Amino acid sequence: MFERSRKGEHALLIQPHAGGPADEGALEEFADLARSAGATVATIVNARIDRPNPATLIGSGKLDEVKAAAEASGADLVLVNHPLTPGQERNLEKALQRRVVDRTGLILDIFSQRAHSAEGKLQVELAQLRHMATRLVRGWTHLERQRGGSIGLRGPGETQLETDRRLLQKRVEQLQKRLDKVEVQRTQMRRARVRREVPRIALVGYTNAGKSTLFNALTGADAYAADQLFATLDPTVRRIALPGGHAAIADTVGFVRDLPHELVAAFRSTLSEARDADLLLHVIDAADPLRQERIAQVDAVLAEVGAGEIPQLLVYNKIDKVGETAHLDDGDAEATDGDDPSPASGPRRTPQPRHDRPGGDQPGAAVRERVWVSARDGLGLDLLRTAVAGRLGLRRIVAQLRLPTSAGRLRSQLHALDAIRGETHDEHGWTLAVDLPAAEAIRLAAGADGAPLRDQLALENPA
Repeated sequence: MFERSRKGEHALLIQPHAGGPADEGALEEFADLARSAGATVATIVNARIDRPNPATLIGSGKLDEVKAAAEASGADLVLVNHPLTPGQERNLEKALQRRVVDRTGLILDIFSQRAHSAEGKLQVELAQLRHMATRLVRGWTHLERQRGGSIGLRGPGETQLETDRRLLQKRVEQLQKRLDKVEVQRTQMRRARVRREVPRIALVGYTNAGKSTLFNALTGADAYAADQLFATLDPTVRRIALPGGHAAIADTVGFVRDLPHELVAAFRSTLSEARDADLLLHVIDAADPLRQERIAQVDAVLAEVGAGEIPQLLVYNKIDKVGETAHLDDGDAEATDGDDPSPASGPRRTPQPRHDRPGGDQPGAAVRERVWVSARDGLGLDLLRTAVAGRLGLRRIVAQLRLPTSAGRLRSQLHALDAIRGETHDEHGWTLAVDLPAAEAIRLAAGADGAPLRDQLALENPA
């Protein structure tokens, strides 16, 4: 084998496709993946493949074309937007005299750059080792096969390759055990949230749809957010205030078309935040002309990880960019007649936030409930909070409570929740005007001095 280049930042992209023109959306996404990994796109070669070559995927004529294009552009790396078998990868490297990386290897490289938490690093390493397990080749030649019969040549009877495989398998088992422990801890935390009756929300969506930006806008957190694919991998859970109560919201890893199975398996514990949620906020880039395709791809991954049946609220983000880059027209599979909030003529303006309810009064009402927001500009966030509260069934208790003097502890708890809107006092106790989430009222009503709240709850929910 040739000596691999250690640079690998000037890339030639191969876009295989079946009959017909190449998918421009898939090509653009693959180029974005390459840039996200730190590569500069030198040139792109489309390769029509009617019958994949078992040895090199592409035919011999196209292989010569790729080699000439790589030499002309100075590319020292070849990226293929298709999974390659270990044999195809090795044969391509030998023929092109350049490092070859397939789609799975490219996404794994991006993930290794983005993972920062201990759990994320474990997950990425596990996925990389599983991918590498089928691609082990002898990387050096100073070790020959051990053989018996002569002094100094007796050994364990293993080849270097067998030793590498055994060590790799041992490392995989160690990583899996450590991730199992992390999964136990996450399960315990989720059970604690269930015991506290805190509803669980998970942000899901195609990569670079703005999930982390929306997460920060809703929670005031500082999760890393950037205009790049897979900007953040590590799941973050925060508390969010909603009309009628609170909920726990989790930011999860973004999805992409043809997400490698190694990553789906390795990140199953992270994706369990979505699988165990009460509601999924499916974040969509409203300015993406391929957004319907993206929605279908995310739904497919959710079904694969066991989250396909969880209720969803579609959040069309980045409406601030709609006037610049896309037109929300009736080509949208779920569009309404009023899908484009900007005028049909005249200067393009930023669309206004909107909440589309299923079965509404407008003609062609939305099939799925949707909220149109701009997380970057803070537009529509109150609409979104109200919609989420409605989907979670949150409600508030607004009432006048009469507390005896012996209920001082309950009064203090209501003050701590900032639930008292007005208060008067006489020799018999307090009269309080309260406004608090029903979930908090139920919790306080279970206390020894919670009788006033129990009476109020009985009035709110008569038998």
